[in-house]
Amino acid sequence: MKRISGAISSDPAAFLPQILSYIEKSVKECYDKNNEVSPCQATLPHLDNRIESDCTPSSESDTEMAKTKINQPVMIAGEKRWITASSMQEFADKVAKLLSTPQSAGRHPFGDYAWNWFHTYSKPNIETVTATTYERQIRLYLIPAFDGMDVEEITPDDVQRLFNHMSGAKATKDKAKIVLNQILDAAVEDGLLLKNPLKSKRIKIKGVASKETPPYSVEQMRYLVQHIPEIENPIDRMYLAIQAMHPLRLEEVLGLQPEDIDIDRMEIHVRRAVTHPNRNQPEIKDTKTGGSKRTIALSAAALPYLCMDGGRFLFGGDKPLSYTQVRRMCNRIKKDLKFEENITPIRFRTTVLTDLYEQTGDIKLAQAEAGHTTPAMTLKYYVKGRKTSEQAAAAIQRIYTAS
Repeated sequence: MKRISGAISSDPAAFLPQILSYIEKSVKECYDKNNEVSPCQATLPHLDNRIESDCTPSSESDTEMAKTKINQPVMIAGEKRWITASSMQEFADKVAKLLSTPQSAGRHPFGDYAWNWFHTYSKPNIETVTATTYERQIRLYLIPAFDGMDVEEITPDDVQRLFNHMSGAKATKDKAKIVLNQILDAAVEDGLLLKNPLKSKRIKIKGVASKETPPYSVEQMRYLVQHIPEIENPIDRMYLAIQAMHPLRLEEVLGLQPEDIDIDRMEIHVRRAVTHPNRNQPEIKDTKTGGSKRTIALSAAALPYLCMDGGRFLFGGDKPLSYTQVRRMCNRIKKDLKFEENITPIRFRTTVLTDLYEQTGDIKLAQAEAGHTTPAMTLKYYVKGRKTSEQAAAAIQRIYTAS
């Protein structure tokens, strides 16, 4: 971490050379860590040339993450201050403003406190995908809501205004709540707040309900399974055969290796998962929960489409498929089969569990196949049911009118 020092001047521009030097070194270090060459290094002589340069790697299909390119700490008057900016010009402006503004002793700006909590206590101790979610909540919602405020100033009114101004699903607001609650709990522990304002009984968090994942219809599933041979790419055929006929998460399918498929016993062993926390490059990790590590029966209908000699992973070869590769594979399958809806991995898991329960009526079996810790999880999120209101009326009629 670099230090920006010097006497405070009434002219913030006097510090511009130091600020630009800091930015250059920070960007270079960022790329050195990833063994990459900074695209900014060729256009450093003039600030105007650097404003629009993208100096941190961004992932395809992740426009939210691309909005902020700089998130770096600086030392000002002996205190670490976190600067979040979407361009180098904005970064320079914020540092210059801090250098020219008298610092209030003993106060803790919310942005600095939140980033310090995240980088020191949270990020090193949670899964990468969770850390990415937490970082997004801080950057997109919490920092803008409490911009310019010290932690000591935050009241229940400020917290309620945050949630009042957030649009979208309640699930999105709940994610921001989880992160903010941990930050404010830390502030209470540090003696900056007497109690956590988020825990006030007055706080109300409302929002639209998240859309449930609908299962494919039985007719759609029959069409897909019956037309697997028409898919051109053999790996695409194997993917649809495994995903469409087994209650597996996409991350579990992508983590499959040849030794996980026991053809003699007709079993699939789920031993690992592959996620894409930054919406592109795969990360190999343990299964989602202990219960997710399981053995399920291999469908005989999938057997003709298995390709066991493609490399370390069934899908991807020496390394798992990236997020972009998965998306392209699903698009190819849709095109090859002339399927009217998108090929969506989560919908297959929902569909298989729905029909498994529909056919067996055994929720404990569905729970075990899903790898859930409780049957309530299976019922709430994955078993949608296919019976109609007319069937319900007919069932009641049969019972009540039987002679």
